[in-house]
Amino acid sequence: MSFSSLVGSSSPSLHPLAPYGWDEGWEAEFAPYAGQGFLPGRVVRVDRGQCDVVTPVGIVRADTEFVVPRDPMKVVCTGDWVAVDPEGSDPRYVRTLLPRRTAFVRSTSSKRSDGQILAANVDHAVVAVSLAVELDLGRVERFLALAWESGAQPVVVLTKADLVPDPVTLAHLVHDVETSAPGVPVLGVSALHGDGLDVLRALVGSGTSVLLGQSGAGKSTLANALVGADVMDVRAARDIDGKGRHTTTTRNLLALPGGGVLIDTPGLRGVGLYDAEGGVGQVFSEIEQLAEQCRFHDCAHHTEPDCAVRSAVASGELSERRLESYRKLVRENQWIVAKTDARVRAELRRDWKRKGAAGKAAMEIKRGRLQ
Repeated sequence: MSFSSLVGSSSPSLHPLAPYGWDEGWEAEFAPYAGQGFLPGRVVRVDRGQCDVVTPVGIVRADTEFVVPRDPMKVVCTGDWVAVDPEGSDPRYVRTLLPRRTAFVRSTSSKRSDGQILAANVDHAVVAVSLAVELDLGRVERFLALAWESGAQPVVVLTKADLVPDPVTLAHLVHDVETSAPGVPVLGVSALHGDGLDVLRALVGSGTSVLLGQSGAGKSTLANALVGADVMDVRAARDIDGKGRHTTTTRNLLALPGGGVLIDTPGLRGVGLYDAEGGVGQVFSEIEQLAEQCRFHDCAHHTEPDCAVRSAVASGELSERRLESYRKLVRENQWIVAKTDARVRAELRRDWKRKGAAGKAAMEIKRGRLQ
């Protein structure tokens, strides 16, 4: 059976893969491979050198042997669009990956500079944060920095909102997160009672969304609520700290009944930045704007004179916590980039030496005044 007979129409909206995000852009990217008899497909799961791919003939199992590059950033990932062998091939292989539009990437380890792709071709990054435990705004900001850097639109979902029955308290929690997430929708959602799900469904009802968060954040429960069926295993979180077991061990791509695609991911213990300078700047946009008013263009916002950022902290316009979080993420991102960029390493060394000399000079002046 030919590929064209499987499709039955040249319109991308009528394509069998349309519910999984197929559009004119992907059709154009795949055109060279269609002539070679390959099938288009989207990776719904990757597992031990093989992957499940949804194609016009259904979900097929394919080997990834021909697309195993040395660069870990180019390995097959859930959400990728690929060309696979047609029916009758045994074994069946993924022959190539189509160019990615976006990719959600984190650092694999604080001691290495490799990146790990968590999801590909994502339009929305849904960050799930449990209200069963104390809010960690620094972690939220970290997730958002990676989300903005990926090219996706972030959304923060405060899960288990039924555990906060007082609407005033819930509104305060939402507001606290909103102050740490400029330009990002923040929703209080109860998958148990259905509160807030309609708004979330509308947000993720088109394009592809990736669901991110720590174990115990209620991601699998939220995924089941959005899909309308128990497609993901769910276990209770520990009462002592709100953490859950890794019930989701692979990244799974699910078509939503009302439109859109959802990628559920395992709980993330570590969320290291990976070359996310733009994302950090987006999360802390108010600090970046204030920095433009500082006397020195390279102001570190510590003890420099006429620092607009420190003035904003002193006046209460900016919180000390938020400034410290900004500094931490900037330092971490610089460190990751410096591991692979010799020019950045040299600039950081010069900056450290300059600051060290300035600090030494200031100490000498202070000692002179004390004598």
